[in-house]
Amino acid sequence: MSFLKKLEQLFNIRIKSSEEKEIEEQPVNLSLDDFFVHNFINNGGKFLYCSSKQEALNNLHQIIKENQWYTITCFDNSLVDFSKVLPVTFNNQISAAIPFLTKCEQLISENGSILFSSNQLKEFKLADFSNHFIVYAKTSQIVNSTSDGLCGINNRNKGNLPTNIGAIKNFTPMQTDNFLNYGYTNSKNLYLLLVEDL
Repeated sequence: MSFLKKLEQLFNIRIKSSEEKEIEEQPVNLSLDDFFVHNFINNGGKFLYCSSKQEALNNLHQIIKENQWYTITCFDNSLVDFSKVLPVTFNNQISAAIPFLTKCEQLISENGSILFSSNQLKEFKLADFSNHFIVYAKTSQIVNSTSDGLCGINNRNKGNLPTNIGAIKNFTPMQTDNFLNYGYTNSKNLYLLLVEDL
């Protein structure tokens, strides 16, 4: 028995071979959407892939049922119309106790964050909303970086740029990203309904 094998048995450890180490060190090249999902989940987000709008509606119904939410805040009339068959009441008043259903501007792959603007949030800050967010987004909204996301906002809103642009990166409420954010955090318990549109 080799010396390394004896050490492994004695200390109940496993020593990796040079081949195993080489395999682990090889870079993994994920597609843009896979990279977003990987980072989003690592940040604590709850991800639901939807191949159709009907599947998104079914998943939304399950989220509402699981959390026993009877009222949802939503500013987007198209989402209210989309969801009107569900057993929930919609309002347009924000409250810490009522979850918020919304669309977003972009999904940022490099860090798994979600970019919002006044188009979704009106004049309110992210911190003003409930800790519970449900975001309806499409795969075509995934971009590589925050810079690409801001360019996308600029291109879609030429001459009428939205204000109040902000992002949610941490999906574990009450946990701050770093000490600089102490007392002010955009952390949300967030469900993402990502609908395939490509």
